[in-house]
Amino acid sequence: MRRRVLIAMLALLSMMTVPLAADDKSKQKLSDDQRRAILRAMMAESVFVHRVFPMGQAGLRIENGIVTPSEAEVRQMVAQTGTAAKPGDRAKITNVRFLSKGIVFEINGGPVKKKKWYDRLEVGGLGGSATTAGSGPVDESKLYSNSQGSFVLLQFKDHIPALEPDQVKALLEPAFDFKAKSVAEAYERAMPPKIADAIKTHRALVGMDRDMVTYAKGRPPRRYRDRDGDTEYEEWIYGQPPEPVEFIRFVGERVARIEVMQVDGEKVVRTANEVGDLAGEMSAMAKDNAQKPAEDDAATRSAPSLLRPGEAPEKVTRVSPINNQVDKQLPPSTMPQQPSIPGADQQGPSTGAPPMGGPPH
Repeated sequence: MRRRVLIAMLALLSMMTVPLAADDKSKQKLSDDQRRAILRAMMAESVFVHRVFPMGQAGLRIENGIVTPSEAEVRQMVAQTGTAAKPGDRAKITNVRFLSKGIVFEINGGPVKKKKWYDRLEVGGLGGSATTAGSGPVDESKLYSNSQGSFVLLQFKDHIPALEPDQVKALLEPAFDFKAKSVAEAYERAMPPKIADAIKTHRALVGMDRDMVTYAKGRPPRRYRDRDGDTEYEEWIYGQPPEPVEFIRFVGERVARIEVMQVDGEKVVRTANEVGDLAGEMSAMAKDNAQKPAEDDAATRSAPSLLRPGEAPEKVTRVSPINNQVDKQLPPSTMPQQPSIPGADQQGPSTGAPPMGGPPH
């Protein structure tokens, strides 16, 4: 009975120590070395943008994988202040600031344009000496002027935990794309699967905006504006007879009607929304990307090889130089090979050194 009680207590104690160790790890704060590593990895880094960034001092905020404000709120802000970056755009991280409970990543110069050091000097006095402009009242409107950039705040609950640069990039995935190689790839990865598939197959859908149609179909060869009753619209025309001709009608910023004239004269008209709740799908996709663990590229990357695709490696028999016995079979890429030097003794190791006893006569 005592042995059973002791075993049960040990099992209970081991179950309690695992959560305590994980909890202690989560309570560790960001160290100075990690702070410097993040600065080295992120400063002046070029990234592709996943979300719309409003221009000015109202940037984005990421907390627990949730991006705020919402897509609808951001579009209202963009209508007033302008767009600093939109999905697919390439941006540059120009500043990283550490707060008590978060990290601020400024893009394209940040929300405000700082005054240069030489703008703070005044030329005056005897002999034209330069003096600072801080002696009198400072006009804040002249000290800071609006920039063309924005920022994203990576918010935490109590403090900034211990993080490595790769972990920071994974947390910023809802807003930034660090892996895309081109603008088109970054834009496709920022879109929901239905729209990404339409862009790859060069199809326009009812409910797309102008950027989506441009990425899917390219710039329109022809377009014109007209009015249907009280509704103003803009129509983009793709194709030319005898090929099918596609008329894509925009009402505001969205596609409201797609008309396709086939070669045989048949007309196909689509007016129903084919995109769905775009803002909701993008928010859900951003949350899923934030909760997805970061992929280990090194673990999944195949080793370099000179073999052609589909070609199987040959088995090579390796013979031991000591007893002339078959050692084992290795693929060619793992066999240690020594360079052959002309004139060297083939019975011994080819080191390129002259034999013992002095130079040959």
